[in-house]
Amino acid sequence: MAIEKYQNLLFEKIKTQISEWFDLNNSEVIRNEDVYSFLHSLKGTAGTIQLGGLFHLASKLMDQLELKAKEQWKKCELREFLFELVSLSYQYEHFKETDLKKAEPSDNELPVVQMVCEDVSMLILLKETLEENGWMVMTSSNPEKAVSLYYDLQPDCLVIDIDFTDIDGFQILESIQQHNHKQFVPKVILSAENTRHTRIRAYEIGADDFIGKPVDMEEFSVRIKRQLQRKQIFDQSVLIDELTKVYNRRFLFDILERYLKDLERTDSVFSIALLDLDYFKKINDTYGHLTGDKVLEDFADFLKKSLRGSDIVFRYGGEEFVILLPRTKSQEAIEVINRILEQFKAIEFDEQGRAFNVSFSAGVYMADNPAEGSQDILKMADQALYAAKEKGRSRVQGANVSDQSASNILHVSVIDDDAIIRTLLVRVLQTIDTEKVELNIKSFENGEKFFESGRLTEKGKHFLILDGVMPVMDGIEVLDKVKNSPQSRGVHVLMLTGRKSEYDIARALKLGADDYVTKPFSITELQARIQRLIKRMF
Repeated sequence: MAIEKYQNLLFEKIKTQISEWFDLNNSEVIRNEDVYSFLHSLKGTAGTIQLGGLFHLASKLMDQLELKAKEQWKKCELREFLFELVSLSYQYEHFKETDLKKAEPSDNELPVVQMVCEDVSMLILLKETLEENGWMVMTSSNPEKAVSLYYDLQPDCLVIDIDFTDIDGFQILESIQQHNHKQFVPKVILSAENTRHTRIRAYEIGADDFIGKPVDMEEFSVRIKRQLQRKQIFDQSVLIDELTKVYNRRFLFDILERYLKDLERTDSVFSIALLDLDYFKKINDTYGHLTGDKVLEDFADFLKKSLRGSDIVFRYGGEEFVILLPRTKSQEAIEVINRILEQFKAIEFDEQGRAFNVSFSAGVYMADNPAEGSQDILKMADQALYAAKEKGRSRVQGANVSDQSASNILHVSVIDDDAIIRTLLVRVLQTIDTEKVELNIKSFENGEKFFESGRLTEKGKHFLILDGVMPVMDGIEVLDKVKNSPQSRGVHVLMLTGRKSEYDIARALKLGADDYVTKPFSITELQARIQRLIKRMF
């Protein structure tokens, strides 16, 4: 046991040095001889106290130092150079108690499972079980927030534990089924009341499966996997969007490939327009999701009736639609979309005696290069769409306009007292591909320094990665203060918490945290989760 004491002391030494270099603002550069001295000391100590991985990595980095022959390092350069060392230190310290064979997601297109459960201990257990498969699991303990999250998240499978204290858990399923009967998402019910009457009621309301408690974890995982497979098969076989009755995203890519081949063969240019209904979430929040669905249906029907016979409409996802305009150049396409924008804005919707109008923003791109792929074309239209939003929405922007590069800024704040984790998270954030979103990343060693910096007053959206246990102010105190601040509306929070902190997880979810990740975490999984959350925000 004595050797573990010295291993822990070495980890503390690494943290102290990392904090001194990257957190303190006493110098913008670090001397190369200081880096070499640190690695030399680390190499000798790690080899002595049986940390072979650190010993070999320190040796490799020392060799690289000699090849680079630098006199000094900028902070950003040194953070990149030492990232592998910081990452390995984290794994040595934290992952020795976990199963390192855990499946890690390869990209951000993961199956998403939403889980609703009042019992936080059960929620944690089920979440960990499913995430062993590499799936992303989003959790809710608050029924009202769970329904709202369902529409924002668009999960591939929904799991509801109906054993709530103050409400009938079936109300959650009924609410979602009432609003979402035209879209297929498998729904699984859990309950300790495993009676014939309860099971029949679940299936009558719309459940696809029923699992009684106590839950056999291996069987639970297999049954969720089966539901995800059903969802995947359904999505691959259907070409028409269930709600709007226009073509879906999958068919869009098939059609784009055909048109790109025609472009290569006959030089027949075409344009695409990416449309996004303005402030659609506000419609859902104000009038309810049934009204939101009605707006989507009416908008799709309006597009089909208003466009030319050769134009093709697709639902791209959520409130986004794509229009493909064959044999149409950019300027003509912009004129067409502008015409339908003016017509659509004039339509008056009525909900319970309250009238409102809806507009959209659009980005247009002309495809005239056969070497471009469908993703390239959509990316160009997407950039133009966000330029239109930056200019105030309710407008059409061409992708060839010089000011299309306007970007959204997301202020990302890492608040954690562990220097190793801060360094890891900053590096992870720097490698995330956010395309149209520019990340403004800063780290803070505690909540007091975060608030003293005035970070929340910076204009724009904010994303906090917040450690649950810290000195001075713990994560729950920071979250509570954030959610009660005037800027709370534009703030999203990801909590980092220990595996046994069930009470803190429950409090975090109740206070409005968007998600939580338990330590120790997989870096790859965390990166995918952060990328998914940022994508939802924009």
